[in-house]
This record gives sequence, C-alpha cells and structure tokens, in this order.
Amino acid sequence: SARPCSLQNTAAAPVWDRGAGCRAGNGIPVDPVAQARETGTLLWQTRFRFVGTLCHFVLPVAPGPELAREYLQLADDGLVALDWVVGPCVRGRRITSAGGLPAVLLVIPNAWGRLTRNVLGLCLLALERGYYPVIFHRRGHHGCPLVSPRLQPFGDPSDLKEAVTYIRFRHPAAPLFAVSEGSGSALLLSYLGECGSSSYVTGAACISPVLRCREWFETGLPWPYERGFLLHQKIALSRYATALEDTVDTSRLFRSRSLREFEEALFCHTKSFPISWDTYWDRNDPLRDVDEAAVPVLCICSADDPVCGPPDHTLTTELFHSNPYFFLLLSRHGGHCGFLRQEPLPAWSHEVILESFRALTEFFRMEERMKGLSRHRASFLGGRRRGGALQRREVASSSNLEEIFSWKRSYTR
Repeated sequence: SARPCSLQNTAAAPVWDRGAGCRAGNGIPVDPVAQARETGTLLWQTRFRFVGTLCHFVLPVAPGPELAREYLQLADDGLVALDWVVGPCVRGRRITSAGGLPAVLLVIPNAWGRLTRNVLGLCLLALERGYYPVIFHRRGHHGCPLVSPRLQPFGDPSDLKEAVTYIRFRHPAAPLFAVSEGSGSALLLSYLGECGSSSYVTGAACISPVLRCREWFETGLPWPYERGFLLHQKIALSRYATALEDTVDTSRLFRSRSLREFEEALFCHTKSFPISWDTYWDRNDPLRDVDEAAVPVLCICSADDPVCGPPDHTLTTELFHSNPYFFLLLSRHGGHCGFLRQEPLPAWSHEVILESFRALTEFFRMEERMKGLSRHRASFLGGRRRGGALQRREVASSSNLEEIFSWKRSYTR
C-alpha cells in the first residue's frame, strides 16, 4: 500500500512514495495508486468525464442511512443541524481507535447544501468500518431552519467551530476526523487554518476541493453546473425571501445570472454592512491561514474535473510542495467527487480516505506507545542511579509534578 512522503521544493517531487513507480508530469504529481484503484472503473466514465459528476449529484443512494438530527443553537441564536448516522447497524463493525471508542467522522457537504450520493455512501462505509459519522448542515441547508437573517459566508468557519465544540463535548475521548466534499472544502480548510493545532481534528481529507475559490467564482463553471447550482440555491432561499428583505436586496439576489452575482448580492451588497468583493475574499479565502494548519490533510482530485477545471490552473501545487501537512492524490479520471466503481462497490476515494485515517490512527498509537516506553526506561534508569538520594529528598507537590510531567498541547492561536 502507498505511504505518504514529505514533499521537497522541486517540480518533480511525488506526492505519494511508491519507489520507482512515482512520476510527475507538467509539475503535477500523478499517483499510481489512483491508477490501480481505477482498473474497475467503467469504460464510459473514462470517456465521458461528465457522467461520474452527474451521477454524483443526481442519483440517490439506496438504501439510505438512518439519521438522527440535532439542532445546535449558536451564540447569535442561529441554528445549524447535525445528522448523526445511526444505522443501518452492521454486524462485526471494526473499531478504528484504541480503547474500543469509535472515532467520530465529521462530514461537510458542498457549499450549496446538496446532500449527494457520495456523501451518504461515505457515511455508510464509515459506519461499517467502525466510525460514528455526523453530517454538518449550515444555516438554511437541507431542512435546517433559517431562524435569523444571516447566512454563512463561503469560508467563514465560526459556525463550524461551535459545532466541533459540541461534538467534543458529546465525545470527549473519541478521535475526530473530518471529510469535506467539493466546495464545502473551503469551510474545512478555513477552520483548520484559523484553529491551527487547537482544531481537535486528528486528520482531514478533501474530495475534489476548490482551492482557488475567488478565481473559481470569477471564471464561472460550465453552464449545466453553473445554472444547476444557482437554481438549487435560489429554490432553497426562496422560502426565506420575506425574512431576508431587511438585510439583502432580494430582487437583485433572485435575478442573478451567475454564482458570482449571487454571492455578491447575498454577502457583499447588503443593506446594513456592504463590503467590496476584494474585502469579502480577504475574509473568506480558505487558504488565508493555511500555513497554520497542523493536521495531515489529504486532497483527492481528478484531472478531468469539469467543476473545478484543469489542474494546471486550479491546483495550488506549491501548497503541496511546501507544506508538510498537505498531501495530493491526483487521478486521471473521476470527475467532480465521482471516483465511481462497479456497483455495489463504494467510490474508491472513500476507501483511500478511510485507509489513510486508519494509518494515522496506527501511527499515533505507535507514537504514544514509544513515548510510554521511553518514559518508563528513563524512570527506571534514573531510579537506579539516584535511588538512595531520592528517598531522602522531599516529595514534590502533586501540582508541581503535574506541571513538570504532564503533556501540554501547543497552540498557534
């Protein structure tokens, strides 16, 4: 199996180390693991890059998972929703962490609020592998009521911070992993950057992430996706048109003809605090604090992605060359969040993500074991050398011992 390796600041550095099998073309690493995963991909998917993407957004998953919804009231009285995947129950579930506690898998859908086939498929596979999946829904998305006239900007992680705090309250001892889909990756990357090492996340993955978000909005998408995403958002907000009239120019909002016009009308040309397009992206660019991210992040992308565009123009390859926490798996085929295989097999991207999380869990478990052995050895040797002297020395207070020997988490913010 592949193992991640640190990237060097050279154009030919591979993202995944497989010995002589690694190669790079046009400065973008290509992974042979992805090629092996795609041997079972349907022939029509490799020839028609839109098919996998359309299947991802249109086809339902059957049977769907059983969800238990919780509404979380935020500090400003807004609401977000958490859908906990509670079934179907699977016999012989594998435990993903030490101590028998299932790890929590936080799943962030795309920014339009569409709960897709692959998100639900990932949750079902994660449940089978012993995770406890939970889906995060933004204000007004997927049946979550909009109780205040404020929506979540594209890269504002403030609501997600409160949701993670609540998840940690419910499962304080369980490891937390996070996965985002498509445009929803902007929210996850913003969160990891703003929180740094205090994010509580053990590892993260982004499926077909949009990395150059401003250019993505300004360039526009192929018209079927542009019109489809735009129509989906208009329909979702139409039920709140009256409530939004005091803060947003709703006539301009619903007359918008592109995703950029819609985003500007909703968050820039507000009636109370209008801001410029430049200011909006200064605050919401998901890579604004990316250097502060302190957990491994795996990005799975496709060279034929019709939504994100060609990787030569849309992938920030310098990020994967310079940042030791970011890893890129670039596939030749897969579309946008597709990566399909023959039914009933799940998308191979799901298998890769869960396998990477399993490897992270094993790595940290081994690291803690080695630290424990080192401490035990140092204590034993020190006791033999200073046994007589230590017996005569005054015992330090418990608070001092705790201050000296307890492990302290470092914070970047």
